[in-house]
Amino acid sequence: MLLKIIIVVLFVAVLISLSSGLYFLIQDAGNSRRRLLHSLGVRVTLAALLLGAITYGFVSGKLGSTAPWDQQLHPHHTAPRP
Repeated sequence: MLLKIIIVVLFVAVLISLSSGLYFLIQDAGNSRRRLLHSLGVRVTLAALLLGAITYGFVSGKLGSTAPWDQQLHPHHTAPRP
């Protein structure tokens, strides 16, 4: 459960960074301030952490797929019919 909370928090942080980048892009048009570049760096770092957390969840087995087309989870739905 903790891993899912971490993933949600990282996703929200990426969205906040994305919106702050848009704000800095609009506000700093023609200005030499580096806030937009800093926001991009933060967003890339957060996205890498998010992908790492999701990868860790799948590799460790704490996250899994519940998709109906996943043959490993639902073999009775995907078995060939005679």
